[in-house]
Amino acid sequence: MASKDKNRVSVPGNSATAEFIRRFKTHPFLFTGTIIVLVIVIVAFVFVPAIVPSAGASVDFSFGSYNKIPINYVPGNYFSQIREMIARYRQSSTNDTNYQIVSYQVWREAFEETVIHTAILDEMNRAGYKVPQEVVDREVAQLPQFQENGRFSTAKYRALDNTSRMALWRQVQDSIAKEYYRRDIEELHISSQEKAFIRAMASPKRTFSMAVLPLRGYPDTELTAYAKAQEALFRVTHLSCITITSNEREAQQILTSISDGTSTFEEAAQTYSQDSYAERGGDMGLKMAYELSSEVPDEQERESLINLAKGELSALVKVPTGWAFFRAEDAPYPADTADAALLEKVRTYVMEFERGRVEDYFIAEAEAFRDAVSESSFADALIQKGLLERNFGPLPLNYGEVPIFTGLSSFSVPELSGAGSNEYFWQTAFSTPLQTPSQPLVIGNTVLVLYPTEESSEDESAGEYIETAYASYWMSSFISQNLRNYFLTSNKLDDRFFDIYFKYIQPLD
Repeated sequence: MASKDKNRVSVPGNSATAEFIRRFKTHPFLFTGTIIVLVIVIVAFVFVPAIVPSAGASVDFSFGSYNKIPINYVPGNYFSQIREMIARYRQSSTNDTNYQIVSYQVWREAFEETVIHTAILDEMNRAGYKVPQEVVDREVAQLPQFQENGRFSTAKYRALDNTSRMALWRQVQDSIAKEYYRRDIEELHISSQEKAFIRAMASPKRTFSMAVLPLRGYPDTELTAYAKAQEALFRVTHLSCITITSNEREAQQILTSISDGTSTFEEAAQTYSQDSYAERGGDMGLKMAYELSSEVPDEQERESLINLAKGELSALVKVPTGWAFFRAEDAPYPADTADAALLEKVRTYVMEFERGRVEDYFIAEAEAFRDAVSESSFADALIQKGLLERNFGPLPLNYGEVPIFTGLSSFSVPELSGAGSNEYFWQTAFSTPLQTPSQPLVIGNTVLVLYPTEESSEDESAGEYIETAYASYWMSSFISQNLRNYFLTSNKLDDRFFDIYFKYIQPLD
């Protein structure tokens, strides 16, 4: 079949189904990938007019090379076929309306797949491997477009012109070579000791109760005490502001016109000011002293503004966006912590700038909770302290959320978001004795106390699943991804995709 005088094709017997099942069971992910490649071949030669409407056009773009082998886009070749298939998939699976971005992504992905395709065939060629002709014949004979009443049809096969027949034969040959390459790479021997080690990582498994102390529950009494101790930070001011971004001279002229009564502050603000307060005649509203630090970074100048008498204008002040001057609408006064809105501003400041104070408070509360547990029980202490309880597990020590083991995120406990990669969390979780409250943990915006309730080992069937998943999926995926990175970062790759795409392809799109 590889030559013009080769007209007979050997048709496989009834063992084809058994062989298919054997291959799938042995290497499900590898074999599925091979089937996908063969589907590309089938689609390309059954639906060439639909896939490549410009097949007769003179189009040949060279996007670079791998080991000096050109990576060209030619209608009907591997690059064009894979690009069309990716494009069809993207169109059916996304609603992205930004055509140019989607187009770039489709072309880039097709380019990378073509690089890997070329690199693998180059590796096989340099190794001296050639797919036996009878193996290619057998695979071609199984292609659906040559079947009639469940048997290979010589008439359908001969209906292809010689050029298409030869191209099809070569593509099937390439797909088989790639399958063997991937099989050899992904069939790296995994020792029984390695499998046993991975299996052991699934045990022990622990189940937990957990006391939750959210930082947002920092008491108003603590905020009030802090506000009184730091009264200067929370003085309430009411200022108006005019900001000029052009130059100091213009700002001074506007200030002078207001001082001598030529114009009013409100008119000048609406006409000349270039900040968010201009539409309100410059009115900044009520602000606490600490909030002015972003408006006026210099502490001395900021203090002079806060201490302006009602109706008094300030001198020009250098601000991050240019020059500004202010008018006091009221004299400053101490914050009334009975005002919920003002107390919330104190909370915002404390949470942003004094978070350690809040954490220390709740760590002390957590320690008191632990003492209560030792005197009664975990459940009674929760009621006594009025704390929220969460439960999760069983799960192994799965640092980093490795997919083949049960992960912390699978229990959907919001307070544990991000804890899967927190070393101290796992160390505490699995070193704390059973039926004992842990040391307090600060995770995100919460202080937690873990309470491991029970511990178990992975059962036999689950252990076997982990071994299988590790060998057939985890290692396969890991090797596949590393293989991809190896080829795409190789110094053998001359990647001129960016230049060619934006010079020739984007204008056509």
